[in-house]
Amino acid sequence: MTRKPCEVSWFSALCDDDYEFLGVPDERLRSSWEHCRDIVQQAEAGGFDNILLPSGYELGIDTTAFAAGIAPMLKRMRLLMAVRIGEMWPPQLVRQIATIDRMLGGRLMVNIISSEMPGEKLASAPRYARTVEAMSILKTMLNGQPLDHDGEFWKLKLDPPRVTTLSGKAPLLYFGGLSEDAREAAAKGCDVFLMWPDRKETVAAIIADMTERAAKYGRTLRFGYRAHVVVRDTEGEARAAADRLLSKLDADTGAAIRAKSLDSTSAGVQAQAALRETAAEDGYAEPNLWTGIGRARSGCGAAIVGDPDQVLAKLNDYRDMGIEAFILSGYPHAAEADLFARHVLPKLEHGPLV
Repeated sequence: MTRKPCEVSWFSALCDDDYEFLGVPDERLRSSWEHCRDIVQQAEAGGFDNILLPSGYELGIDTTAFAAGIAPMLKRMRLLMAVRIGEMWPPQLVRQIATIDRMLGGRLMVNIISSEMPGEKLASAPRYARTVEAMSILKTMLNGQPLDHDGEFWKLKLDPPRVTTLSGKAPLLYFGGLSEDAREAAAKGCDVFLMWPDRKETVAAIIADMTERAAKYGRTLRFGYRAHVVVRDTEGEARAAADRLLSKLDADTGAAIRAKSLDSTSAGVQAQAALRETAAEDGYAEPNLWTGIGRARSGCGAAIVGDPDQVLAKLNDYRDMGIEAFILSGYPHAAEADLFARHVLPKLEHGPLV
């Protein structure tokens, strides 16, 4: 079977999310300019196409500032910069995106997060409505068009910005969420819909639903999959490495880590918890999909675990379902990036989404 190349991205732990043993803080792995820079450079050296720079108001270091700092250091790889819409003024965000894109040689993509303003509590429907407005404003201005926006959250009339992206076009907007409001927002405004791990039948159902929703608005979506990965020479070694990650975790610490996340009550996080709770006793929800990692983190809570051929087969199964982009990670992030780059990446036809 001939498959289109897929985009393979890694993850830099800007939000205090790097461990040797999950739930056990390690001063060497705390989010810092130096540590997160090293992960990004490891990913570029390993051949990854892109790297997600996550964002969390209460955790880690600032994503936009980090992206600007790392951009001139990269020769080839893209950056996928997460932006928290509740904290941003869209015209200023346009300038930041265009400027960093030029610093990076035209290789900046944007991950939209439908966040609240720090200290604010906004219900789901208006929060996602604000995100739809923001995506429309970003695309209009980054495509070099004048803006005449009369929305609920912003009323703006602006000339096209002088500073544009290198291409003169808006970058791809990546976005994820499983609630009804999130799905509708994605169907209306994003380019790449991101999913967290789940059973194959659930992934297929989400792709079908989102394809239908986007079609209602005359749009098409591309699909991405965010997962952790543990790859070793043999399946036994991979499963042992996964178990080792949890070997020093106690239940109370894991619960505290999950609760600390700003999105700990979201539909997506609840789906990850349900996946974990319905998995087998060994934590596997289906062959090579291990949910134990979700015991010590909110958000993406499962890992593809296996030998190189098993991990490759799992990724190819997702590609056959319509996934075009993978955002992968592992613990510790730099070490696992190296293992994946050596064991699996050379066997994948991959390249940046265009």
